[in-house]
Amino acid sequence: MKRSRCSEEQIMAILKEQESGMPTVDVCRWHGTNAATFYNYKSKYGSLEVSDARRLRTLDQKNARLKELLADHILVDAILREAKTQQFSRPTKSATRWPILKERLR
Repeated sequence: MKRSRCSEEQIMAILKEQESGMPTVDVCRWHGTNAATFYNYKSKYGSLEVSDARRLRTLDQKNARLKELLADHILVDAILREAKTQQFSRPTKSATRWPILKERLR
């Protein structure tokens, strides 16, 4: 997910300006954001305080890390299950002679 250019404090300040009566178009123009971005901020952070917004971000980061760890674990588990079901054959004679040939060439 793309990281926001604004910190939680800046987002909360933007939302407070709009709540105080400043038109949304002017707030967006002043802070250099899009109206869609503003409404995304409002839907995500509208009823939160700054400390709650920080906590939400840390929880999102932890959740993303846990999802990544789970995906890695599932991948390793699938690889091990596949390797367990495969039949392995004995090495060929040429493969067993390789160390002997390697020593003779020295």
